[in-house]
Amino acid sequence: MIAPPLIGINGLALTKPKPGLRLDDHYPQAVLNAGGIPVAICPMGSADELNQLISRLDGVLLTGGDDFDMEHLGLGATHPEASPTRIGKQDFDFRLLEAAERANLPTLGICYGMQLMGVAHGATLLQHLPEDRPGCQEHSGGIEHGVLPQAESKLALCTGLEQVNVISKHHQALRDAPKGWTVSARDGQGLIEAIENPSVDFMLGVQWHPELSDPDGPNGRILKSFVQAAANHAASRANHQATTSSRP
Repeated sequence: MIAPPLIGINGLALTKPKPGLRLDDHYPQAVLNAGGIPVAICPMGSADELNQLISRLDGVLLTGGDDFDMEHLGLGATHPEASPTRIGKQDFDFRLLEAAERANLPTLGICYGMQLMGVAHGATLLQHLPEDRPGCQEHSGGIEHGVLPQAESKLALCTGLEQVNVISKHHQALRDAPKGWTVSARDGQGLIEAIENPSVDFMLGVQWHPELSDPDGPNGRILKSFVQAAANHAASRANHQATTSSRP
């Protein structure tokens, strides 16, 4: 019997009443619904310990969270309406993404997780909507709206090319896609809603929250495609290890 893939999930850093980590149950439940086994990742440990953890995982889910501390990143002032992520947690999230990329692990970024992917590779950030994009539709508070997957994208393979209704809970967004990545969805006003790295098997970021939608609908298919990519990665790694160990 083939074991379900292990999916590492980061969480939201808390500062009150004391520093800690919260992982909303929507994320692990969505992984379970999609056929994976969720594993919570704590923002602790050395680089070597992180690499040891990554070597045991089959995929990484970067969850939604707070905002970016732009000063700490050397990217200018942090917007006064931002709720910056604790610096230690923010640093860890960038290291986690880098480690997942080095290991070629299938990775899905949600909301903050998608923005993390973009910022890590040089994309610029709209720090406060609608101020940074006057006249744009509301995107915070769990509002629902449509996004349109782009033809020939990984996202379109997951969902089809019809408009996907999504649940949106953000006030920051990517202004552009990083070099080497493609925009795989926009809303009706052209705002970037998804990005992906076409040079790897599965490296997709979505600005909305597919874990909050119907697991049998288009959003559920995103998560199922991600978990299937993780299962394929696990099988490929197992085959490689078996081949290597059988050599004289």
